[in-house]
Amino acid sequence: MKMVMVPATEIQLTEVKYDLGEIQAPRLTGLSLKLFATLIKSPLVGSFIIAYLRKQNKMDQMLRNTVIPEPPMFKPEFPPQEQEAGVVHLEEDGKPQDRVEAASRCLPHHHPTTTWNSEFRYWKIRDYAYAYRSGLTTPSMVAEHVISAVEECKARTPLLISFNPEEVRKQAAASTQRFEEGNPLSILDGIFMAVKDDIDCYPHQSKGGTTWLHEIRPVTKDGVAVSRLRSCGVIFVGKANMHELGMGDTGMNPHHGTPRNPHDPQRYTGGSSSGSAAIVASGICPAALGSDAGGSIRIPASICGVVGLKTTYGRTDTAGTLCGPGTVEVIGPIASSVDDVMLIYAAMLGSSPADKISLIPPIPCLPDLSSNAGFPMRLGKYTQWFDDVSSPDISSVCGQVLTSLSEMHGCEIVEITIPELQQMRLAQVVSYGCELLCSLVPQFQKRRFQKLALDSRINLAVCQSFTASDYVAAQRLRRRLMYYHMEIFKKVDIIVTPSTGMTAPTIHPTALDCGESDLEVTGNLMKFAVTANVLGFPAISVPVGYDKQGLPIGLQLMGRPWCEATILRLAAAIEQQWNEPKRKPVIYFDVTKGKVFLRALRRYINVRRQWVLFRFVTVPVRTNLGTDTDVRTTSISSN
Repeated sequence: MKMVMVPATEIQLTEVKYDLGEIQAPRLTGLSLKLFATLIKSPLVGSFIIAYLRKQNKMDQMLRNTVIPEPPMFKPEFPPQEQEAGVVHLEEDGKPQDRVEAASRCLPHHHPTTTWNSEFRYWKIRDYAYAYRSGLTTPSMVAEHVISAVEECKARTPLLISFNPEEVRKQAAASTQRFEEGNPLSILDGIFMAVKDDIDCYPHQSKGGTTWLHEIRPVTKDGVAVSRLRSCGVIFVGKANMHELGMGDTGMNPHHGTPRNPHDPQRYTGGSSSGSAAIVASGICPAALGSDAGGSIRIPASICGVVGLKTTYGRTDTAGTLCGPGTVEVIGPIASSVDDVMLIYAAMLGSSPADKISLIPPIPCLPDLSSNAGFPMRLGKYTQWFDDVSSPDISSVCGQVLTSLSEMHGCEIVEITIPELQQMRLAQVVSYGCELLCSLVPQFQKRRFQKLALDSRINLAVCQSFTASDYVAAQRLRRRLMYYHMEIFKKVDIIVTPSTGMTAPTIHPTALDCGESDLEVTGNLMKFAVTANVLGFPAISVPVGYDKQGLPIGLQLMGRPWCEATILRLAAAIEQQWNEPKRKPVIYFDVTKGKVFLRALRRYINVRRQWVLFRFVTVPVRTNLGTDTDVRTTSISSN
């Protein structure tokens, strides 16, 4: 007998009960994983296993045995939104360099009195830019340290799948020459970035974490986002490791090696943008590109202790990615600070021609961080969901941040309820699974299926059981869920949650050889992430502290459609007010050789100060990088 759902418009949100159950599946590794992966694809036994898993996780009940009254929403559809306050508009069809310059003017000043201290901090993009401009180092000099660090990491934490030192040197030499000639392309010129292995970055091939995908999908040019960043002078170090095909969120990869969490090498980085987050957290690159179809930017950013931004669906052009035509995946930046995320986002944003027609995106904008406009904000908190985490440290640390925001910025914490979170999780699994399979067909043949990692085979076998009617049912759920959230956003500006339901999970030794399947861990990591993917909302993970084991904790801010500026403003405020010193990761490389460099910089600043005092004027330095910066208040710091 089929259940009939009450129309979403008739649901009383205040009467909703928390309903997010646990994923039901065994943890498998070693021999049990190999046996299960074999059985699930066998003609007779496999169908029974899949039917059992679907029943245990109520898939058939929600997709096939329920009448969903809403029509399907095959991609996110957004109602018009109010203009954000205190923002700077960016020219979407203009040059990326111009957008980056506008973004740099939105950032707060960089003061030596606040950054020259003994506490650990990451080098920011503006630190590199100032160092290059001042002649204290060059992109070619830094490139040698980056290459050395990547080579050193190969054995213990394989961060890159594709890496060519000579290609890095070639890009760095071109950047160095531009600085010598006084013509850097932007503040991003000479900035080193890694690109997730499912985003095209020529001449590297895109394998998607597999061993074979490049054989059927050769790369002949950069993806759109990569091309925009390259035009700003970014130096791409290679293709970052990832969980195969994005089908998991621990970051495990038995083909290319599993990246280790820089804060604890015995733990996962999170995924699927594992290498991207780890290479930033380890200090090798100040920023990286990732993709996010189910938290794959925000999850690794959170548990590696850095910042990760998932943009509104359609805000960035995904052409040149493995799942470009999908409806849940976007490309976004991972960086060590909100400032740097803003700069990278400004360079890469811009909707595809098709999305401009169907989504009608408003003019993109960034928060002017010199202005207090936009505060106070209304922050929505679903307490039962917020507290449903594996460790009380997570909810406690995140809760303290909300209290601080209330006290320091006058933010109002509004209690909310969100219906049908189980359906949300299922809608994401069905949507991404079906869209991924479509991107692989018809080249995806049985012999290539056998080359996949064992956990990928299991996940794809389940996805192959989804029918066309299952996919349509998931899109009916999407419309219901969109209605609930747009009603919630009438009362709040941002929905706040922990970024993940657990901190970095432990890598079991048996998992390194053939992988593992642990859907309980998957459920905990993805618990708060999938809403932004199914409904296309912007969301950011910002580090806010550590648990008792010293593992990073992230807070997620999810905003209205197209309201990246709002979540970036709040993320910047959180980053500024977070008083606990950052902890230096166990795996960390100072690619600028900062202590030697810092001494040289201080001598340089002192000379400039004496010259300024002698002239009795303040001498502005025209940076050609987007700002006129007083030499007395521009700094580089290092640990």
